[in-house]
Amino acid sequence: MTDEKTTPAAEPQAEAAPNTEGTQPEKEAAKSPKKEKAEKKKDLAAELEAAKAKADAAEKETAQLRDQLLRTAAEYDNFRKRSAREQDSAFGNGVSHAVEKILTILDTLEMAANAPTTDEAYKKGVVMTLEKAAAAFEALKVEEIPALNLPFDPEVHSAVMQQPAAEGQESGTVVQVFQKGYKLGDKVVRHATVVVAE
Repeated sequence: MTDEKTTPAAEPQAEAAPNTEGTQPEKEAAKSPKKEKAEKKKDLAAELEAAKAKADAAEKETAQLRDQLLRTAAEYDNFRKRSAREQDSAFGNGVSHAVEKILTILDTLEMAANAPTTDEAYKKGVVMTLEKAAAAFEALKVEEIPALNLPFDPEVHSAVMQQPAAEGQESGTVVQVFQKGYKLGDKVVRHATVVVAE
């Protein structure tokens, strides 16, 4: 019988122990919502700061990439323009070189056209050749440099002689053209060889 009494007495003590343990977590559970909210706020604030830092870093990187892209685009545009200028210049140099070589032939043809002749067919053929040369020069944008009765311009004229000014002529005026001058755009292919009034 003693064994039976001790056994039931031991059981209530074992049951009492879980009851006291069960009440403590309830107290902690009552305190934890405030702590959890505070911890959540701290976590959210930390996450927000981290997100802001990432956004700032991304914004800076975007600005750097945009700047780099704009610089690259500007460099490419400058390269393209420079290449176009160089190509135009190379083409212009080639045309002016070819024109320079042809001019001596045209000078000879002009002398032939202005020379007295009895063969009209011959003169007509020379004049037609000169007209075709003038059309070709126009297509190439090669222009004759105006000189006669204009003020002498050392940029486009080459004076080989001076002569006393005739009545009504101003000093420094071109009074005779020995050899026509030509230019391609702003570039002088050959200066006009002229006589200038003193």
